[in-house]
Amino acid sequence: MKLRYLSAIASLALAGMNISVARADAAPQEVKNIVLVHGLFADGSSWGKVIPLLQAKGLHVTAVQNPTTSLDDDVAAVKRTLAQQKGPVILVAHSYGGMAISQAGDIPEVKGLVYIAARAPEAGEDYPALTKNFLRLPPPQV
Repeated sequence: MKLRYLSAIASLALAGMNISVARADAAPQEVKNIVLVHGLFADGSSWGKVIPLLQAKGLHVTAVQNPTTSLDDDVAAVKRTLAQQKGPVILVAHSYGGMAISQAGDIPEVKGLVYIAARAPEAGEDYPALTKNFLRLPPPQV
């Protein structure tokens, strides 16, 4: 899928969201911060068409520039971006970025994770080992 189509899909999915989060012991709190995380063969500018659409909806949007040197480095970049946000956050990732948000999204300020054509492992899950399980599936019967 070309990145511009991904941007259109992401903006449609996110721009229509009215995001609010409620805990049992607190009043609902509206989420105004969206942090976007790119995939492995892209950079933060890949969200360039999505950002203004979300901003037009009154959201504070930040795109992380992952170094893509290692998963740990990318998680650290996402966490640094999260530390700069004021209030609750929705983390959004495309492709490999899903690995980073699964790891970085375990702090209380993160109220939701959105995976757009992204890998969605559990925090700490060994994704390469997980994919090997699917390589062992028998071929479909036709």
